Amino acid sequence: MKAFLLGAALGLATLAAQAQVALPTGPLVVAADGSGQFRTVQAAIDAVPNQSAVPVVISIKQGTYHEKVVVPTLKTHLVLRGDEAAITIITYSDHSGTNGITTPTSYSVLVQANDFTAENVTFENAAGYTAGQAVALHVEGDRAIFRHCRMVGNQDVLFLAAGGSRQYFQGCYIEGTTDFIFGASTSVFDHCTIKSKKNSFVTAASTPQEQAYGFVFLDCQLLADTTLAQKVYLGRPWRPYARVAYLRCRLGAHIVPAGWENWRNPENEKTATYAEYRSSGPGANVAGRVAWSRQLSAKEAKHYTIKKIFGGQQAWVLAPHVKK
Repeated sequence: MKAFLLGAALGLATLAAQAQVALPTGPLVVAADGSGQFRTVQAAIDAVPNQSAVPVVISIKQGTYHEKVVVPTLKTHLVLRGDEAAITIITYSDHSGTNGITTPTSYSVLVQANDFTAENVTFENAAGYTAGQAVALHVEGDRAIFRHCRMVGNQDVLFLAAGGSRQYFQGCYIEGTTDFIFGASTSVFDHCTIKSKKNSFVTAASTPQEQAYGFVFLDCQLLADTTLAQKVYLGRPWRPYARVAYLRCRLGAHIVPAGWENWRNPENEKTATYAEYRSSGPGANVAGRVAWSRQLSAKEAKHYTIKKIFGGQQAWVLAPHVKK
């Protein structure tokens, strides 16, 4: 019996030692040319431990990765770090109405896990200009950070789906045609570039009634393909209590004087909260804005800090290096 126990103990020790040797000493590396540990982003995600309490980094080498990627709920604290956003691209071409695909399932990348970070990566839906709803990035997890990333496509590019969840976008580029930033979350866009490619709407928020903040744009620049987008609205309410605010943003001439639209329902004017503070540029026509939108005072604008937006009972405090 003692010999059996000793043998079992030695066997477990050997397995433990092998497991320790197998653990990577640095980030997992994805390379389309085969020079890394993985050829696909999904294979690397599948390989990381579940419910990690510390960041697990996946380094994505430059290349175009044609795959539909899911970051499952258990893959917490995952970091996708590309070489450079313009040349590190995750792309797919699903769109609603084909093969049972709906808007929520048309994503190229779906993030379900909390505490996700992406840096220097392009999230693309390549379905095409006339394909209809085609999501590039669908986020459900809380406390997600996107730094120096690109979200590109056409209609419904960036789906921030879950009420009560929070996302922070810093120095990102987001382009699309109709409602290309939409959903129910609380999201901050900090020094981002937003490009419209059609006469349509930038945002379609579905903020829950009890949620204090929806989409907040801080010091962003709104541009347009001037041949295709000459009459663009800042937003329209996908749900009655939509909340969107632009603070210190530069608005191109493509932004219409009215600024906002009620989605052909005057009742939404009583419930939606649309606000601006110190908008600049040719599209900053304060006098022409719809009467049911707001121009914030300096005192009111002080409530739109990252600390307050991400506060509450379970406050999310961004690390100092994130905001650089």
